[in-house]
Amino acid sequence: MNENDARQPPELAIQVSPDTPGLGSDPALRQIFFGPNGLRAGWRLLTFTAIICFLFILLGVALSLLSVAGGNRAVEVSMLTPSGLGISEGTIFLLACIATAVMARVERRKFGEYGLPIRSALGKNFWAGTFAGFVAISGTLLAIYSLHGFRITGLAIHGSTIPLATAAWAVTSLTVGLSEEFAFRGYAQFTLTTGMGFWPSAFLSSVAFGLVHVGNKGETKFGLVSVVLFGLLFCLFLRRTGNLWWAVGFHAGWDWGQTFFYGVPDSGVAPYHNLFGSVFQGSAWLTGGTVGPEASVFTPIALLIVAVIFSRRYREVRYSPSKPNVVAEKPEAVTALSGL
Repeated sequence: MNENDARQPPELAIQVSPDTPGLGSDPALRQIFFGPNGLRAGWRLLTFTAIICFLFILLGVALSLLSVAGGNRAVEVSMLTPSGLGISEGTIFLLACIATAVMARVERRKFGEYGLPIRSALGKNFWAGTFAGFVAISGTLLAIYSLHGFRITGLAIHGSTIPLATAAWAVTSLTVGLSEEFAFRGYAQFTLTTGMGFWPSAFLSSVAFGLVHVGNKGETKFGLVSVVLFGLLFCLFLRRTGNLWWAVGFHAGWDWGQTFFYGVPDSGVAPYHNLFGSVFQGSAWLTGGTVGPEASVFTPIALLIVAVIFSRRYREVRYSPSKPNVVAEKPEAVTALSGL
């Protein structure tokens, strides 16, 4: 398969009969909700989003009830610790998995078709991505160091804390990689690709990826641009490997190296229990300022180098969403969705 063959994959849709209950007899109305292949991608994505929102509401209610039972004591989770970050990102990943599993059943698909096949979990693509991510952040910091903008001051932790923190940040970095890659480039990327093609949907998902970082402490406009570029690079990994494991590995390797190993801010958030202590000095264009190295001018350069090397190594397009196994003669699988 070449680039042209996979540029406009067929629209993934749920096949329905025009007589499906709830559609009405208005052809114009049916055209709004359904295309030649069934329910349009936008409505499927909206359904997916609604499921996640519903799950978040249930979770919020449950936490509120627990808070009342515990005497209304406020529970604050620090985003600076492996446990705090792991819990928050793990929750997002769990809810995304539940919503994806629901849609997979409706669309009569296997869960792994949306980017995370279990058979490839922690396989060679994951470890290749992890190595590349760690090398990329190391190269970025080395470039900043060469212009006297970064230096390591020594170990920040000692003794038995080192192996414990190493393992904790490794698990947390993996959780962050799984959560953010699957939330933005799992079902959402899959479904949008079937409606508008791969790169337009990749651009939308990458912009959304950048927007969720707006609230990060110390974030800047250039830092947000870098986040969008990260998203586009992760989409390239997905397109050429066919799943998200390379992207998950790169994401985890970069975050583990940035936050734990080198101890530098990650999207404006200072690290906790990092291996090395480090300091920045110089202009924000060089060091990234309050954001950290992600907002340094060297980060887009590093990402471009990774993209070029990766593209030369992985030349074949392997990501090509296809139609689900839901036929027009059995419209009951989507009756619940037709009332949108």
